[in-house]
Amino acid sequence: MRKKRAGTRIRIPDPRYNDVLVSEFINNIMEGGQKHKARRILYDAFGIIEERTKLNGIDVFKKAMSNARPMLEVKARRVGGATYQVPTEVRSGRSVALAIRWLISYATARKERSMAQKLASEFIAASTGEGSAIKKKEDTHKMAEANKAFAHFKW
Repeated sequence: MRKKRAGTRIRIPDPRYNDVLVSEFINNIMEGGQKHKARRILYDAFGIIEERTKLNGIDVFKKAMSNARPMLEVKARRVGGATYQVPTEVRSGRSVALAIRWLISYATARKERSMAQKLASEFIAASTGEGSAIKKKEDTHKMAEANKAFAHFKW
């Protein structure tokens, strides 16, 4: 190995909630370097959640994130000319990244008016164990379960 591996970056927590997960979510919402707009969207979503459910917005968000995190996924492995879908455990950093990606993409696909409303709806659905992001996680787990026979190809 010629080059050393890149180290993990220290993430700066969000200014309002002092939470690294919130800042990571904001960075994933952000488009074109407009962090202030991304923050506004997420904070508005938390406000909408508090309005609708009478629960703390950040608590609903954290519950949604933990519910959407996958534990297993399949990776394609090529063995002797055939490609197998090998189930593997997901690293914690990757599972958070996947949950964030799924929540944002399925919120974007919703039909509400603003992005804040879309995110709020997706968070509420995911925190109760429903919604598209949770369905995606369950589909990923089903795929891993179905290909359990190829687990011995993991290395």
